[in-house]
Amino acid sequence: HFLFAMGDITLLFDQIIEQSGSYDIADAEFKRMIAEDEELRMDYKEWCHQVGSTEKKGFLDYCEEYREAQGDIWDSLKEFDE
Repeated sequence: HFLFAMGDITLLFDQIIEQSGSYDIADAEFKRMIAEDEELRMDYKEWCHQVGSTEKKGFLDYCEEYREAQGDIWDSLKEFDE
């Protein structure tokens, strides 16, 4: 079972995204996980409430932020090379 402090659940999100290789697969995997784990579902519900997102869109919103952050990292590296 998972028990997360609010910051720790995003570590799980990152892990799912990195292991899945695509956001669609990550979303499906996360939905499967919360369907099977009541504690994780409650942690996720609380996290969504704290960040002001819905349970339906919270993980996908996080994926979008993650993708944008990764893009910013690549942009920074490219600027450094120039």
